[in-house]
Amino acid sequence: MRRLRVSRLLLAGFAAVVYAFLLLPLLIVFPISFSSAQYLQFPPPGWSLQWYERYVDSPNWLEPTWLSLKVAVATMVLSLLVGVPLAFGLTRARFWGRDAFEKLTAAPIIVPTIVTSIALYGLFAQLRLIGAWYGIALAHTVLALPFVIVLVVAGLRDFDLNQELAARGLGASRWQAVWHVTLPQIRPSLVSAAFLAFISSFDELVVAMFLGGANMTLPKKMFDNIRMEIDPTIAAISSLQIVLVCALLALATRFGRGAGMTDR
Repeated sequence: MRRLRVSRLLLAGFAAVVYAFLLLPLLIVFPISFSSAQYLQFPPPGWSLQWYERYVDSPNWLEPTWLSLKVAVATMVLSLLVGVPLAFGLTRARFWGRDAFEKLTAAPIIVPTIVTSIALYGLFAQLRLIGAWYGIALAHTVLALPFVIVLVVAGLRDFDLNQELAARGLGASRWQAVWHVTLPQIRPSLVSAAFLAFISSFDELVVAMFLGGANMTLPKKMFDNIRMEIDPTIAAISSLQIVLVCALLALATRFGRGAGMTDR
């Protein structure tokens, strides 16, 4: 018993060190984003919102931001439209090679992104999709699909199928039972999958570098800006991205809790 308690304490200590190592850069990025200096300087000599104002007032930054948002929303919608039916097929259908196909859907997570990007570049070059924003969205959908499938499959496997069968027994069609009974019950999985697909697209860099052409997504613009010149605007944008991701995660948690309270 004592050995188990010591092991838990060591594990908790190790986890705390890892979390501190991952979160430590935030203690530098956030203060720099409010710096009054004209270059990266830590600690800041004073406080100012100039770098946030420069980001909001600069078309060179806003255009990539709107493009990234448009691509991320399209990726989220496409991922759900493709991933949800696939998840239903993997959990409800019985066909030869289903287990192998389910493992295959995780390939975009396993295969290095650079390899996927090169393969997609060769395909999209033939389809003349290089430089088109919807081409980037299609590529991001390939990367986001595994997250959607995994989350929705997990939700469907925890779902009590008898509820759907009861709805069908009361006269509902298959699609009505799925729409009015099954999907509301797995809403936490759907919301989490949607937000995760959005985040994975909004922060993606490598695919955008290969397929974006002249189009600049926000991560690509930030990468190019770091290569050419470094100013605290990067810190301001990074801070806003962190806040956005935290807000989306909070919304996903809130929707999940709301669904759980409704079910009770």
